[in-house]
Amino acid sequence: MAVAEETAVEEPEKKRSKLPLILGLVGALVGGGGGFYAVQSGLLLPAKTAATAQVGAMPDVVFVPVEPLVVSLGPEARSRHLRFAAQLEVDRALQSDVATLMPRIVDVLNGYLRAVEVREFEDPGALVRLRAQMLRRVQIVTGEGRVRDLLVTEFVLN
Repeated sequence: MAVAEETAVEEPEKKRSKLPLILGLVGALVGGGGGFYAVQSGLLLPAKTAATAQVGAMPDVVFVPVEPLVVSLGPEARSRHLRFAAQLEVDRALQSDVATLMPRIVDVLNGYLRAVEVREFEDPGALVRLRAQMLRRVQIVTGEGRVRDLLVTEFVLN
């Protein structure tokens, strides 16, 4: 029997070209080197100079303490009271003006804290909003430009 057997010669698989890999590696090296050069030479980010490294003079400010407030929160709250204390950042020249207005400042803070909903005190991010609201009210009472900032030194729910 003469059967013609076809001998299939297996062709070896073509090797994948390494050209894309090499081009990618060269591109990464060029990009990394270019980025390094841009940062080091100050093209991308400004280099630190001696002028920016020097420390400026401290601002002439003082901190005026606000007497601690205790606010009862009501029967529906998990906590019974809020203890609040703060300090006001003012220019040294305006310290006596702000100290003179302290009874009004305490009154406006006490009124505001009593008007805030109980659930807002228990929110973890509430302190930032409350602080901004209280600072604005204090600035209205003292006059624009007298109080720079309100620093909360105590905010305790118990």
